Order: sequence, then C-alpha cells, then structure tokens
Amino acid sequence: MSEWSGPVADSDAEVPILASTPGFVGSIWDVRSDVIDFAGQRITRDLMVHPGAVGIMALDETDRVLLIRQYRHPVGRYLFEPPAGLLDKPDEDPLAAAQRELAEETGYQAAQWHVLVDFANTPGGSSETLRCYLARGLTKLAGGRPLTGEAEEIDLPRAWMPLDEARDAVFAGRLQNPTTVIGVLAAWSSRVTGWDTLRPADSPWPIRDRVVSTGRTTRVGGG
Repeated sequence: MSEWSGPVADSDAEVPILASTPGFVGSIWDVRSDVIDFAGQRITRDLMVHPGAVGIMALDETDRVLLIRQYRHPVGRYLFEPPAGLLDKPDEDPLAAAQRELAEETGYQAAQWHVLVDFANTPGGSSETLRCYLARGLTKLAGGRPLTGEAEEIDLPRAWMPLDEARDAVFAGRLQNPTTVIGVLAAWSSRVTGWDTLRPADSPWPIRDRVVSTGRTTRVGGG
C-alpha cells in the first residue's frame, strides 16, 4: 500500500467514460451502467443519476433547530429532518432553491444565510451532492406555509429542538436522517468556534460543478 504525499483534499479525476447504458428510468432518478477506463483497466460501474439537493439548518434566536417530521418510504419510518429539496429545476441557484424549500416546507423565511457544510451523500453509487445552509433571523411568512406539497408533504409537523439536545439525539441514534446528522453536528461544532467556519452563501461548490459538467446529473431521457 502506498502513502499519499499530496494535500488531503478532494479533487477531480479524469477517468474516460467509454460507454453508458441505461438500466432503470424512475420518476425522480435513473440508474445507468458506465464502462470506464481506470488506470488501463476496462471496468463497469453502476451510477444512480441524482439531480442533487439542498438542506437548511434553520436556527431561531435561542439556537433551537427547526425540524420537520416526514414519512420516508425506503426505510418505512417517519424521520425528523431539516427542510430540504431537490435541485431539479434547470439552472436554479442553490441558495434560491433553499429559500424556496424553507418557505414551502415550514412557512418561514430567513434574513441570514451561510453555507454550513457540503457533502456527497452516497458517492459509492450515486451522483447526489448536497449543500446544507445555516439560516438565521427567522420570521413567519405572512400567509403561512404555502400548500404546494402532495402525499408525504401535505402535512409536515414542525419541531423546535435546542441544538444541544439535537446533538445528543443524533449520538443516541434517535435522529438518523443524513442531513439531520451532518447538519446538526456541523452547526453545533461551528457554534463552539463562534461560527467562524461558516462560508458565504454564494461560495463555490466544486463537486456540484463537476457532476453537472460531466453529465452525472443528466437523466437517461435528458431531463
């Protein structure tokens, strides 16, 4: 096993895709098989083509985090999670998407926005990239939460939880949505250092740029 001597930071890789074959076309995402040339080896890797997403850790003036309770069919459970949404509108700015999702799923808006943390949810099999924002200076929308959802999104009960209690709930296994886990721990850690880890809301998002520019968010049908 070799030892890495360069900087410990994620970077792009130039691995040629020789062929792509659609395997499954779904209502939201697809699965395809890519034949790639990796270090002279011709290998096949499956890829779930995902549009990407944004999540919002919204904190009130007493550092309570705003979570919503939503049914998630793949795990057959109701999960408490931050408001979030897919980046499935062509060329939509991630910050604008986050502001829209906060309003649509909670009935709140925020005066202050920062990038809290970026992550690739399941990079071993999916192109999903997620940017989690920190939103503060919350106020209720005059008309309340707009009724834009369907099925699981018709009723999204809100829960306000002190950030310290949310951290404890994550470590105890009571909260397991990945955006909740990562967002809560990132917010708690950033607060410890006086929020000096926060980035501007319009900060570059290199991994997102990469998956978009290389067609890893483009669905089999071109959508």
